[in-house]
Amino acid sequence: MNVLKKMFGPMDMTEGTPWKKIALFAIPMLIGNVAQQLYNTVDSIVVGRYVGDNALAAVGSASPVLNLLLVLFIGISVGAGIMVSQYFGAKQKEELSGTVGTCITLTAIASVLIMIVGPLATRPLLKLLNTPESIFEWCASYLNILFVGVAGLAFYNILSGVLRGLGDSVSALAYLLVATLLNIVLDVWFVASFHMGVAGVAIATAIAQGVSSVLCLWRLLHMKDVFVLRPRNLIPTGKHTLDTVRLGLPSGITQAIFSMAMIVVQSLTNSFGEMFIAANVIVMRVDGFAMMPNFSFGSAMTTFAGQNVGGKRQDRVESGAIQGTLIAVIVSAVITAMILIFGKYLMGIFTETAELVTLSMRLMRILAVGYIAMAVTQSLSGVMRGAGDTMTPMWISLLTTVGIRVPIAYGISWLTATEELPHGNSDCIYISLLVSWLMGAALTWILYRKGGWKKKALS
Repeated sequence: MNVLKKMFGPMDMTEGTPWKKIALFAIPMLIGNVAQQLYNTVDSIVVGRYVGDNALAAVGSASPVLNLLLVLFIGISVGAGIMVSQYFGAKQKEELSGTVGTCITLTAIASVLIMIVGPLATRPLLKLLNTPESIFEWCASYLNILFVGVAGLAFYNILSGVLRGLGDSVSALAYLLVATLLNIVLDVWFVASFHMGVAGVAIATAIAQGVSSVLCLWRLLHMKDVFVLRPRNLIPTGKHTLDTVRLGLPSGITQAIFSMAMIVVQSLTNSFGEMFIAANVIVMRVDGFAMMPNFSFGSAMTTFAGQNVGGKRQDRVESGAIQGTLIAVIVSAVITAMILIFGKYLMGIFTETAELVTLSMRLMRILAVGYIAMAVTQSLSGVMRGAGDTMTPMWISLLTTVGIRVPIAYGISWLTATEELPHGNSDCIYISLLVSWLMGAALTWILYRKGGWKKKALS
């Protein structure tokens, strides 16, 4: 019983060997990210197998629009995670309670806004993307359903972020696994049995995410030894709201910039036709698995740094940063190698079209070394965010995404355009992404070493 309580409870990361604490926290998150990726992956497999390659392209083309309109939740989630980890590390129970309550209310408000704005913006944004007519209606249907059911997605991401800030990555994992299994069952049921097509996978995802958010809220309400969520805590205070915005806004802006750049690049991607769009979807689904250790260790480093900054343990922050980054690089290298070796079998799950599998595998090879570079970027950015410096990662993302990736993608496209290839070589999409990742890792390392992030803790 004590073992279970220890697993499904907050972890104090201000004591013990740094790399062990980081690894213990990151492993459930890594498994959770696998489950999270299965949401999108199963959607793609089901529509690709039961509906066709165009339906697969439709689900993928919808992603940049979805990501753009979810930036509000990214900001709230990041701000909440940093504040929770620092207040937990400082043992400030009342401040912790106010932070959680404020974030719940802000999420509810943001959900209503997205439910209204999302369906209105869907079609104009899809037209802006030059979405092919053959997949346009499927894209619109998929997005509109997810926007109407956005509260489940929003609350899961926010509340699981709060749990991780408290050092409890196992509970968030358990609830996500339940939701993922439900999503798989509903996907197959709605699409294969009821022939609901792309709309079916969207409905299944919305239901499953709603279930996971309810489970996270239930868990938080039972953590009374750490904080108490009273009705008065749900009334946003100026301090908690401003801190959430101050810490989360740069990450929200980063995601918005990234999504806008994705929309610009998606427009170029769409110009290469349905086959390339479908290949891009497959690569991005496999990419999600390649990125998992990076995102997992990035989040673990944010919580580790936040708790130790709150607990005035700066020495542990710096030693943990190096140890955690080394582990992340090793894990990323192993997973990337496995994808390169077994990638064609993974891609064959999505489609039976041999040409599509071959094209997808070629594109994945271009990106390979970039995943190891991203391990450095995510880990050290996580440390900076946990310490309260969310601006530096934002500027790095802005430069690498807008200043490097977009110009390189369109530059290569223009330089390689011929009569046979009027839009140039399609590899430009992936070469530009690789260059931006490598530059991002170099800049992150340099600015981490400069140490400006050490002065950004909450007062």
